[in-house]
Amino acid sequence: MRKIKITLSLLVILGLSSSCDDFLSEVPDNRTQLDTPEKISEILVKAYPEANYMEFAETMTDNVFDSGDLTLTTVKNSQNYNWEMQENIAQDTPSNYWDACYTAIAHANQALDAIEKLGDPSNLLPQKGEALLARAYSHYMLVSLFSKRYNPATAKTDLGIPYILKPETVLLAQYKRNSIEEVYKLIKADLEEGLAFVTSDYKQPKFHFNRAAANAFASRFYTVIGDWDSVLDVSNELGNKPGSQLRDYQSYLDVDFETGTRKYSDEGENTNLLIASASSIYSRSFYINRFQLTGADRDLMLGANTNLVNKTYLYRPLSYNGQTTLFIPKFVEYFRYTNANAGIGQPFDALVLLSNDELFLNRIEAHVMNNQLGIANDEIDHFLSLRITDYDAATDKVSEAKIVAKYPVISDEYTPFYSLTPVQTSYIKALAEMRRREFLHEGLRWLDIKRFALKVTHKAFNQADNVLEKDDLRKAIQLPLHVTNTGIEKNPR
Repeated sequence: MRKIKITLSLLVILGLSSSCDDFLSEVPDNRTQLDTPEKISEILVKAYPEANYMEFAETMTDNVFDSGDLTLTTVKNSQNYNWEMQENIAQDTPSNYWDACYTAIAHANQALDAIEKLGDPSNLLPQKGEALLARAYSHYMLVSLFSKRYNPATAKTDLGIPYILKPETVLLAQYKRNSIEEVYKLIKADLEEGLAFVTSDYKQPKFHFNRAAANAFASRFYTVIGDWDSVLDVSNELGNKPGSQLRDYQSYLDVDFETGTRKYSDEGENTNLLIASASSIYSRSFYINRFQLTGADRDLMLGANTNLVNKTYLYRPLSYNGQTTLFIPKFVEYFRYTNANAGIGQPFDALVLLSNDELFLNRIEAHVMNNQLGIANDEIDHFLSLRITDYDAATDKVSEAKIVAKYPVISDEYTPFYSLTPVQTSYIKALAEMRRREFLHEGLRWLDIKRFALKVTHKAFNQADNVLEKDDLRKAIQLPLHVTNTGIEKNPR
């Protein structure tokens, strides 16, 4: 078992190599004093996870199939596809993401502690808002991935994750897992206090929790807990027909491949609200994994009959291997050289963590759950018009009858913790299928699979189907081994 030394937080530096021991053994108070707004702002740059959850989250979903190309098989990809504990601890793994989130949390806590010691001055309220939101976001992603789904009926006893509120001041500390109920209460408190203070006054606002990004994150959180009025409140500024504030997929078809790929995560895209630079090789691997979106399943995922108007999508699926596997260009790698002469460095991917597209889909869902189906129809019309070729506002108009016919209720299929009428079930299913395609490769489908308790079946070449049942315990990713080796309770299996 690896030797653990702690400065900021036990959970931050778990997994670091022994070569860092001398640095990690320093007394915490030897660090730079955070005594100016500039220094506090600087530390907040590191309050966002510099790791990527998208590959492992996406591979666990029903968006992914077996391409049958055995030459593309890797242990990491196979373990993710079969919902097994990931042995790898490098980039794009649950272990790596866990550590990166707690590192981000540690930086947020350092900023908050410094602000408190300076007397909470009004000129530091924007930094306080950003730190609170960043802390809430990392904890939210951790509990969403490493715990069961949120259910208020069982949240008091369901295992959450450790919620860290203070910087570490001792070399050894013991942590325990908060309940899901406790974690969600703490997230809500941080989120709502952060919303009160956050601004958009940054040189590069889309790399920070600006006001629009905070609202998008809030909409995700309120959607999961079923607070529909709050979802509408935080999305009111976007409105019911946001037009150019959503992603313009036609513009991606009007430019060459490389330009279109760069556009997806570019800060100039209106829809992109929070962008992160993550240490990741996903831009290299997501289109050549054996278990991936495949050419054989193209029509199942992107066929014209999978949308309400039965027309071709504006999404652009491409392939590097004769349609064996497919990808929609979304990720751009930036290689950060540490030694240019030797060609040594670290790859980073630009990731869109929050967008107006997600915010708008959450808004539509809230209207459905508040039985405002007429408004929801108009909003779905608007969304589809920006994603479908030759959309005709007259003949393609959405109606309740169309949605109920296209997405019939199947008994015990969609079962969130709250109740749904049959009509609401059809609408929620329609929205989940729209969201599924909108965020292909981005891992958000996994969050829907958990909150709606969806069953997933994975097929593999010459093997029996592997089925993830509705409330399968494997939906809570097992905590990294280096974490449970310290005594923190494992997820049940």
